[in-house]
Amino acid sequence: MDEVFSTEQLPRERRYNAWRDALCDCYVHVDVTATHPQDYRGFIRQAAFGNIVLTDVLASQQSIRRNARHISQLEKDCYYLQFILQGNLLVHQRGQSHVSNAARGTMFYATEQYELQGRDEVRSFYLELPRADFAERFPKQSVPVSASFDSSRGMGRIATEFCTMLASESDGLDSGARRQLGHQLMDMLAITLQSSNEDTPVLDGSVRQARLRSVKLWIEDRLTDPDLDLDEIAAANGISRRYLHQLFKLEEMTVSQWIWDRRLQRCYAELAKRDGRLITSIAYENGFNSSAHFSTMFRKKYGVSPRESLAI
Repeated sequence: MDEVFSTEQLPRERRYNAWRDALCDCYVHVDVTATHPQDYRGFIRQAAFGNIVLTDVLASQQSIRRNARHISQLEKDCYYLQFILQGNLLVHQRGQSHVSNAARGTMFYATEQYELQGRDEVRSFYLELPRADFAERFPKQSVPVSASFDSSRGMGRIATEFCTMLASESDGLDSGARRQLGHQLMDMLAITLQSSNEDTPVLDGSVRQARLRSVKLWIEDRLTDPDLDLDEIAAANGISRRYLHQLFKLEEMTVSQWIWDRRLQRCYAELAKRDGRLITSIAYENGFNSSAHFSTMFRKKYGVSPRESLAI
């Protein structure tokens, strides 16, 4: 995904105002009120899949309001569908309120007034869905103005995992593949909303799956760091090292095995580009700090050496 905005490199006093401008540029015009503007941090990463835009967003605690003044500017006619990776959010629209968290997704309509209330720092995927195209997938084009759905199992979980994979693999996909995946994603989301049941209880196992997704995404952002360790992962995600190991039992591999596996997958994808880069450079850029270790693990996973893979 392309990073279109980050507060990281900005002077502290400029971060909040720059964030508000970026939010309006990337989405639609809104009023933003941060709980602690002096300590604001956030980023927006983006990838397009045909006429769907997927963004990966980190935002400090804040409230967002879109009112009639904003809507009169006749911006995008779209729905926003959100999958929370960490944190909690309340969505208010047309007299309805929806709780959004790691086990529950939400959708709202950008051309009507709404309010989003973050209860803490929130990391989430946003999908921008053109209204006309999305409505075609519903009987009599009866798309709900706002809705919530269980994102921890069933179709909701499938859609969430699909978005996670799209975000992770978007850089290696050409425009044609992205466009096709965008159509498939809209079909999947329409089925998810039509089959959702707001009264379905969230089970403990479902919460653990959602927590695992959040931790995995955090790790994905830091796979290039060869010093990444389990204590750092646990502390940054607010869990104990023991609970971290319990989460990865759902993957049927240890945390360390999953990290090395993802690094190998990234290296394989980079080698497949055959762009003339040195094998050692690719390995070191993806978190390995030993060429011998990289070659041994690569052969164990793929049955060939990194150099031999170039001839396949």
